[in-house]
Amino acid sequence: MSEYFNIKELVCPDVYNKFGDQAWMFIDHRLIETLDIIREKILCKPMVINNWAAGGSYTQRGLRCNICQLVKSKTDIGRIYLSAHNFGKAIDATVQGMTAQEARNLIIKNQVLLPYPIRLEDGVSWLHLDVYDMNKGKVYLFKV
Repeated sequence: MSEYFNIKELVCPDVYNKFGDQAWMFIDHRLIETLDIIREKILCKPMVINNWAAGGSYTQRGLRCNICQLVKSKTDIGRIYLSAHNFGKAIDATVQGMTAQEARNLIIKNQVLLPYPIRLEDGVSWLHLDVYDMNKGKVYLFKV
């Protein structure tokens, strides 16, 4: 469990509706620990991941199940889709009062505080982070 995020923020509505609070079992413990440290010690600002439970439009910024549109659309055309989001190892977020690039820069600057290696997607207007380990240091920047 997270100090700063509830499970509805980390999973799609379909997963929550089926599993409720038991959906924590699908979220990688390294992601939870990393998110809490980034929120508390690095960014020090609220982060919005999924907000569907509060009436918002974000539904696929955490765990994505097989019937989420982003995943299903790839399956329907026969494409493999092995995003870290499918495995409870990734989030996309917006950070209150900060651009995605500012957030990435702060995380990189303070990477010594990270408990595990992470990947950050570069060049996008949201903060994507995941706990796939590329064996290339604490922070690995990638572009899709």
